[in-house]
Amino acid sequence: MEWPLTVTALVFLVAYAFPIAVPDLPRTVADGCELVVWAAWAVFAADYVIRFGMAPLKWSFVKSNLLDLAVVALPLLRPLRLVRLLALLSILHRTGTQELRGKVVVYTVGATLLLVTVGALAITEAERGEPGATITSLGDGFWWALSTITTVGYGDAYPVTVTGRAVAAGLMVGGIALLGVVTATIASWLVQRVSEVTETEEAATRTQVELLAREVAALRAELREGGRTN
Repeated sequence: MEWPLTVTALVFLVAYAFPIAVPDLPRTVADGCELVVWAAWAVFAADYVIRFGMAPLKWSFVKSNLLDLAVVALPLLRPLRLVRLLALLSILHRTGTQELRGKVVVYTVGATLLLVTVGALAITEAERGEPGATITSLGDGFWWALSTITTVGYGDAYPVTVTGRAVAAGLMVGGIALLGVVTATIASWLVQRVSEVTETEEAATRTQVELLAREVAALRAELREGGRTN
């Protein structure tokens, strides 16, 4: 179900983002997007219920799939419906490379794109049309999300609503966590590269020492042979 769920999550993203990007949509189109949003939730709910029913240890299944449970339960509250996009991270975990560093890279890139997109959509929906709002379009939302997640924070755009500030807090925490992951991944890669170079140099040195030792042994043997001849 990984790829069907991935497609469902992407369809949900488009259906959710379209009315935000184009606020003057006809009512029928907006209602159609809302229907698609809830249809996507139904697909994720059905997937979770089926896997829960097939699991031999129910409580163990719940504890090991808390992210999937959040995707199903939390979006019943409108401000949290974008949590459904977290399913993409779970899918990346199932289909990503088996190498640890490869998984970290996939997670980091995927999480960064999701956080920026989710933050931009959520902040635009929360702030647009509010008194004193500085984020009034999706472009403003993306600019704010990028400057916030990178911890730059120019201050030209900022949330004025309670919901917008909650979104900002989540994006700040997520941005700091991602920066830590990126720094740790780069440091790990550098350490590995230095270790590989060191091992190569040490192997070459050992080879040279072994050759030199054999030459010295051969020279001693020749000297002993010459001494016995004399």
